[in-house]
Amino acid sequence: MSEPRSKAQHRRRRSRTALAVGVPLALTAAGTFTYGTDLGLLGSSGRQASAAAPAWAADTADGFASVNSLGQNGTYGGRGGKTVTVKTLADLEKYATAAEPYVIVVAGTITMNPVGKEIKVKSDKTIVGQGTAGHIVGGGFFLGQGVHNVIIRNLTIRDAYQGIWNDKDHDFDAIQLDGAHHVWIDHNDLRHMADGLIDVRKDSTNVTVSWNKLSDNNKTFGIGWTENVKTDITIHHNWIRETEQRNPSTDNAAHAHLYNNFLEDAPGTAITSAYGNYSRGGTKMVLENSLFQGVKNPVIKDSGAAVVQRGNSFSGTSGRNESGGTAFDPKSYYPYTLDKAADLPAVLKAGAGPRASIGTTAAVTKAAAATTLTVAQDGSGQYRTVQAAVNAVPANNPARVVITVKPGTYRELVKVPANKPHVTIQGTGGSRKDTTIVYNNASGTPKPGGGTYGTGGSATVAVEADDFQARNLTISNDFDEKANQNIKDQQAVALRTAADKVFLDGIIVSGDQDTLLLDTASKDRLGRVYVSNSYVIGNVDFIFGRATAVVDKSVITLKKRWNGTSAGYITAPSTAANRKGILIANSTVNGDVSAGSFYLGRPWHAGGDASLDPQTTVRNTNLSSAVKSTPWTDMSGFSWKDDRFAEYGNYGAGAGPASTNRPHLTDAQAANQEVADWLAGWTPSAS
Repeated sequence: MSEPRSKAQHRRRRSRTALAVGVPLALTAAGTFTYGTDLGLLGSSGRQASAAAPAWAADTADGFASVNSLGQNGTYGGRGGKTVTVKTLADLEKYATAAEPYVIVVAGTITMNPVGKEIKVKSDKTIVGQGTAGHIVGGGFFLGQGVHNVIIRNLTIRDAYQGIWNDKDHDFDAIQLDGAHHVWIDHNDLRHMADGLIDVRKDSTNVTVSWNKLSDNNKTFGIGWTENVKTDITIHHNWIRETEQRNPSTDNAAHAHLYNNFLEDAPGTAITSAYGNYSRGGTKMVLENSLFQGVKNPVIKDSGAAVVQRGNSFSGTSGRNESGGTAFDPKSYYPYTLDKAADLPAVLKAGAGPRASIGTTAAVTKAAAATTLTVAQDGSGQYRTVQAAVNAVPANNPARVVITVKPGTYRELVKVPANKPHVTIQGTGGSRKDTTIVYNNASGTPKPGGGTYGTGGSATVAVEADDFQARNLTISNDFDEKANQNIKDQQAVALRTAADKVFLDGIIVSGDQDTLLLDTASKDRLGRVYVSNSYVIGNVDFIFGRATAVVDKSVITLKKRWNGTSAGYITAPSTAANRKGILIANSTVNGDVSAGSFYLGRPWHAGGDASLDPQTTVRNTNLSSAVKSTPWTDMSGFSWKDDRFAEYGNYGAGAGPASTNRPHLTDAQAANQEVADWLAGWTPSAS
């Protein structure tokens, strides 16, 4: 077992003031605190920020990333370089791979192309999200051998998942380090990737991972992949939840200091923990004041590894909880301050993940605060219901209003009327499952004043305003068909949209029959909808309507009917002639249903309108065996062959060759049925 390196090899970086670790941003004075300057983080080494640079651009790392070694004095990223704002993949890659230092502000959603792309970041870079708007979707960042002095901060990196956990074919990480050093990964939201959220590999060292949300993944955080014992890493104030393994797995780390992390395996979630913190090989680990809640095998170690535990708390855990051996004294390398383990849920739920105060100027932060409304059931927000917040949006508001909804189940009906455009409803939890808006009206449910709601009127959430966005939440209709067999019309909509430029990003829409109604304000009005990185769950016509709608990079989950049978239809378009209908692209169709039991779609001529020309195209999508070999069928006397139904480039057990009953687009036809053709000049971006 190797011994800790001497202090001569690990000199502390000189600074005017020690970092005040353990003070979450959310617990400081709103609108006045700037992380970095107020904590005295402007060290004497490295480039100095220009006077005009925002305070966060001068922030530097704590932990092992702050320690002088390998010719690098601390980690300060692109400080002193030019600050650039990027909104496209081309610009992000241009500046991240440049030789010179840059502070790169990501000001919107950037989707990786192809899926799984990892930008090869060069040294001396800060890549930071603008407030909470910076999203990297379907890929991430790679830091190769010798890359150093890099800060990745305040970003949401998400949704490279390809439908199979523990996926050996898609090594799509959020952040991968192979031989890099002096890297600070801070205040990010990393989730739902195809492989690891963070991989620190091949003797990468002087790494600090702090104040991140890590969730909704199989492999969270792996460290090692070498027989050498060289890696020095600090992992603190991270909220790790709904993950299975590598939380983290730390193999052959010379010094691994883990403190004030909150590992949570919440009951009833889709992913169950296999183990928590794992000390492997020759690792020397110090584990302090962390909280393990509901985690199986919370702390485990190999026979040759060391784990020194101090001040940790365990609630509802089971299995192995191990310690032993000798490690090191972290305070001989850098200063730090511990929070109490019992305080971590409050501290991290308030302070982990992207912050509005990072990546923006003071003026931008102030403006954002003026247009943000907060909903919380417990009274800690401005409103207790989502509808109350919507009601507070002024009529004909000229700029975006963001309604942030704290975790909880909100049993209510929500309507965003046509005179309230530019509204975003956004959950603030670590998972899209944490915030749920749900109700249980069906088409045939009696209304208090007489009559019934009808299909459109049954919606839990109804959106009639243009430029609407929803993200990081669940919208559900939990109408119980079995318990309400006396109600004839059992269509029960979770979400109805009747507007243009609707962006549904990273959400779950759940129901049975008629889950997601994508409509337009009227037959002659355009209504574009972009559904990305989301889950849509149902069984009968559960993606339907006359909108020009794209379901992209999403999972369509088929469910059985109330009586346990497997039979259904995914789409029921009612497209107007000369418009585009429903496009499903780059997605996965799956679910626990019988093979050959579901159609891809059928034509809905609403009201018997023969002038309609329904359209569904399914392309480049993984189809499970549940899809019928003849995937289209007639509806209400209208033949699907008279309308527009086709496939292109699909794969999986449910895919099949072209035939008269299974039309495929030609390459030339497919070239005119891309996502961009559906969106017709509109580029959705998070705001």
